[in-house]
Amino acid sequence: QVQLVESGGGVVQAGGSLRLSCAASGGSFSEYAMGWFRQAPGKEREFVASISRNGGSTSYADSVKDRFIISRDNMKKTVYLRMNALKPEDTAPYYCAAGNTEASYSVYSRGDKYQFWGQGTQVTVSS
Repeated sequence: QVQLVESGGGVVQAGGSLRLSCAASGGSFSEYAMGWFRQAPGKEREFVASISRNGGSTSYADSVKDRFIISRDNMKKTVYLRMNALKPEDTAPYYCAAGNTEASYSVYSRGDKYQFWGQGTQVTVSS
């Protein structure tokens, strides 16, 4: 069982930056691919970014590519999402998720590939 706790959300002006963190406890963190998702009110859950269990592969939604960077520190059991050039349409609660996998370089954009989810941290971008 893995517990995930997100932090780092807040209110920022358009064009600004934030760094989200997701700290894991329980389980073996390095056995999990990690992902970030968001779900704005009235919208479907949206994939944001994923990183493989060894950190060697990453994947991004087209809407955040070249603006967001996902990274992880397996010693600290933490995954990060650096968000730059934020836009009002980035406003949403952001959730991190952990997916157990034997594949060192696999990344996943589908939510059903993840078994554990955090409670979310709110990101609000004002125009």
